[in-house]
Amino acid sequence: MGVEDIARGSVRRTAKLASLPLGAAGRAVKGLGRRIAGGDAETIAAQWSANNAEQLFAVLGGLKGGAMKFGQMMSIFEAVIPEQYAEPYRAALTGLQASAPPISSKQVHRVLAEQLGTRWGDRFAEFDNEPAAAASIGQVHRARWHDGRLVAVKVQYPGVDAALQSDLRRIGQISRFMDRVFPGIAVRPMLAEVRKRIAEELDYRHEADNQRTFAAAFADSPTFLVPKVVASSPKVLVTEWVTGRPFADIIRNGSQETRNTAARLLFEFCGASMSGIGLMHADPHPGNYQFTPDGRLAVLDFGAVTTVHRSALRYLDALRQAELAEQVRLDELPDDLRKLVFDEVNTALSAAGFSRPGAQVSPEDLLAYFGPFAEPLWASTFQFDRRWLQRNAARIPGLARGQDFMGGAVLEIPTEHVMMFRTLAGLVGVACQLEAQIALRDITIRWYPDFAEAKVPSRLADALDIDG
Repeated sequence: MGVEDIARGSVRRTAKLASLPLGAAGRAVKGLGRRIAGGDAETIAAQWSANNAEQLFAVLGGLKGGAMKFGQMMSIFEAVIPEQYAEPYRAALTGLQASAPPISSKQVHRVLAEQLGTRWGDRFAEFDNEPAAAASIGQVHRARWHDGRLVAVKVQYPGVDAALQSDLRRIGQISRFMDRVFPGIAVRPMLAEVRKRIAEELDYRHEADNQRTFAAAFADSPTFLVPKVVASSPKVLVTEWVTGRPFADIIRNGSQETRNTAARLLFEFCGASMSGIGLMHADPHPGNYQFTPDGRLAVLDFGAVTTVHRSALRYLDALRQAELAEQVRLDELPDDLRKLVFDEVNTALSAAGFSRPGAQVSPEDLLAYFGPFAEPLWASTFQFDRRWLQRNAARIPGLARGQDFMGGAVLEIPTEHVMMFRTLAGLVGVACQLEAQIALRDITIRWYPDFAEAKVPSRLADALDIDG
């Protein structure tokens, strides 16, 4: 496949994406006709849903570009889809996490010559022209570096930069159609996030710098593996090869113990990187994780990384205060003590930037708004599953439809924390795909010990008769 074969011309790309709502409308009309003729409504609805999924993700995957990037981002949340439609969606979405149509070896060699020099072949002892995997804006080849190391060579699709913005604009125009695929999820904010990040992800040198930072931090880790960067340029990235079990396979076929371990390591890596280097791997879809034979979590693709601000810890403190306040039954407190509880919770939230000046936030408001993040923290062990996510998808801050991207009417997510919450929501989505049971509270305490002993102001502690 040559560069001319990549569907990036605005007319052809727009036509492909435009076919989605038209096709859905046509199938709906056919379904109505079958119902009038006596067809079963549930069977027809399931078939309509399955056909829409197949068309939607086949088109997104075939386009590469921004459509592929967006499709992979949304694939994290396949657990949200109603159970009666889940299987056809799951198959289509899982495919997006691992594959896309390849480009030809001739085009690959041309990119390598442009990026690594005309004698690029001298750098490799071996190079496999067949791609081993595909990503949203490039494909990966297995090779052997001149020093004998097995390496992964990520080559950016020629012309993909010209396709991205066109794709994303058109997807925005059909976002209402996608609401049927992802009930309760706000699609447009995710599109905005892709647009914001894409310029950085197009330059592989940015990804290489991120990966070098993480690889150095976890170089001696017995638990995590971040492959080292071997060489980089704007459109080619060479890293050490990783052999492991893909998370997509663990989701489909893993034992309960393996799925629990996989989810636990995801959150452990998140906590370790936030605590150790103040950064967060911000592209949590299953295609970016593998489980190595020696039991380590291998983390791939560092094109999206976000800085974690220390003020985020104040959110945990405020959440812990609200939990304690809720436990003492606020409705049974005298007015002066109840006011004291509200004042202290609001002070903590305002200091962390989660509420506007003068806003009055009750502990109940806080727990209701951040409930999907808070609930797994209260239990000694928590069962993540699709049913739980389906119930809570419409309440996840920064993700749910009907909520402003930055927050709700009283509470809001500070700008510097938006990517953190988006990433945490993605990790929760993967944990629900894994249907894992983990002790998230213990993981949080391991990387932020103060969460075990909440920082309750002395006045509030005395008033509520709890340890400060």
